[in-house]
Amino acid sequence: MGSHYSKSPMSSHRLLLLLLTAPLLLLWLGGCSEAPPSGPKKKKQRTPQEHLVEVMGVKRESISTAHERSGTLRARRRVEIHNQEEGRIHELPFYEGDRVTRGQILVRLDDDLLQAVLDKARANTGLARINLKRVRDLIKKRAASEDERARAKTALDVAEAEQKLLQTRLEHTRIKAPFDGVISERKVEPGDVTASYSHLLTLTDPSSLITRIHVSELLLPHLKSGDPVSVRIDALGPSFFPGRIKRIFPELDPVTRQGVVEVSLEPVPDGARAGQFARVTLETARVERMLIPFAAVRRDREGEFVFRLNEKNKALRIPVRSGIRIGDRIEILEGLETEDRIVSRGFLGLSEGKQVKPVNEAL
Repeated sequence: MGSHYSKSPMSSHRLLLLLLTAPLLLLWLGGCSEAPPSGPKKKKQRTPQEHLVEVMGVKRESISTAHERSGTLRARRRVEIHNQEEGRIHELPFYEGDRVTRGQILVRLDDDLLQAVLDKARANTGLARINLKRVRDLIKKRAASEDERARAKTALDVAEAEQKLLQTRLEHTRIKAPFDGVISERKVEPGDVTASYSHLLTLTDPSSLITRIHVSELLLPHLKSGDPVSVRIDALGPSFFPGRIKRIFPELDPVTRQGVVEVSLEPVPDGARAGQFARVTLETARVERMLIPFAAVRRDREGEFVFRLNEKNKALRIPVRSGIRIGDRIEILEGLETEDRIVSRGFLGLSEGKQVKPVNEAL
């Protein structure tokens, strides 16, 4: 029997699969054998982001400023009535709120004892005067000496001085009003016995109402005595009343750096009373000031400063000294010149020497 060879269907299938996958296997092996690229991988460079700011030019302008300060009304003329003589109160006819005129008797003390002593002093004065006349007549007759005349004259002088003293003390038992005014306090009653220099009454002149306000040292140089002001008294509604700066106190408070300005009401409006709350509006004369936005002034431990731009738009830190604040602006006294360009907005991340781009001007 001869041999016979036949190809099975399974062998044909494997051969076909091998022929199809061989190219893919070669391609994969070739990819794995490639060498990695030499040298570091270059990163893509980014352009720095520009710092955007708003700027403004510094300039001077003529401006008047209005400042409101508050105070309390008080009487400029107010006096406490005291007695110089001790004794019992005999008459005290006036009460709080009563009006009196200058020279009117406010208080009368019991004066019976002083009157009796005064009568005795008058008698002694008369006797001394008669004695002096007698000695002078004797001198003419050469019956008395000049020494006796001198002693008689001295006795008369002493008696007259004693009489004058008692007359003055008697007048002090009748206390008169020093000016037209209103009784604001009554401390005693008729029948009370008071020691010398006791507080009996308080007299107030309601036509002399003033208020004292505290003003910054920066504003004081722009005020002077006689300047007109407006005064609003809360208790009298929204109306404004004319006033005038009466005086400016010469010294400042070393802690607050503020001075006292006294303002008078001219005339005093009806219904105004001491103790009421008042608001004074001060308006200064027009002067040239260098004003910049309040927010443009930065502050740190070294003091106040602004960012000024140079010709290349770099921000420079410039120390400044500020003055008064007017609304949302502040006066610059030192550190800047007219036409300087300063940053008004865009401070986040801004530092000395940083390059910036103004967004509100063509450059």
